[in-house]
Amino acid sequence: MTPVLIDTHCHLDAEAFHNDLDEVVQQAIDSGVEKMLTIGITVQTSEAAVALADRFPQVFAVVGIQPNYASEVQPGDWERIVELAAHPQAVGIGETGLDQYWDHAPLDVQQEYFELHLQLSRECGKPFVVHCRDAEANVLAMLKDDFKHGALNGVMHSFCGDANMAAECVSMGMHISFAGMVTYKKNDQLREVAKTVPLERLLVETDSPYLAPHPKRGKRNEPAWVRHTAECLAAVHGMSPAELAAQTTANAKRLFRLA
Repeated sequence: MTPVLIDTHCHLDAEAFHNDLDEVVQQAIDSGVEKMLTIGITVQTSEAAVALADRFPQVFAVVGIQPNYASEVQPGDWERIVELAAHPQAVGIGETGLDQYWDHAPLDVQQEYFELHLQLSRECGKPFVVHCRDAEANVLAMLKDDFKHGALNGVMHSFCGDANMAAECVSMGMHISFAGMVTYKKNDQLREVAKTVPLERLLVETDSPYLAPHPKRGKRNEPAWVRHTAECLAAVHGMSPAELAAQTTANAKRLFRLA
């Protein structure tokens, strides 16, 4: 029997899927991916995520404004995100966080919207999804500040930080999600980090159409390929792919309240 998986982070509205989305979703289902979370990065893509969740029973939406787009927010945009967050097929808030690699938006603007997402997550009871690139110290500082209000209900997506950061996030209540980067042959260091994450806090994702895992690296990524990441993490944790799939699927269902 094919192990059942959940791709907790993909971008099904991306232009790369415009010509064959039905086939991409069906291929994922056929390969054992029973649910996919498609993630918003702007108001428009968040609306698209909700529309896709309405269209496909296997797809759920996460709505928000990604940090690189924080400086492009127009009047009324945040209010629209709040509206979308109330949609029954919207199961999470984000992706939010900080990005000091691309630096497309001033840090203070990114921090302002990160805080808004954290507040919205607490208000609506839906978990938040964090994007962090070259901003580990500042992300941790904001998470610790929010932790003053109680345990955190969120996930560090496509994690590529160190074991200390993973442990601090877990200690505050966070889940840690790994994407295709953990499968890359030269990424022993990230696999060592993955080994330290408690199994009950582990998630898998593709971040498709980006970051295709080994042995598909260089191609357009798609949700069906989350299996390669799961198999890699199973090896890291010394368990069977079926056991790893069962654990991460249970984790995703619990965190995002998926039936």
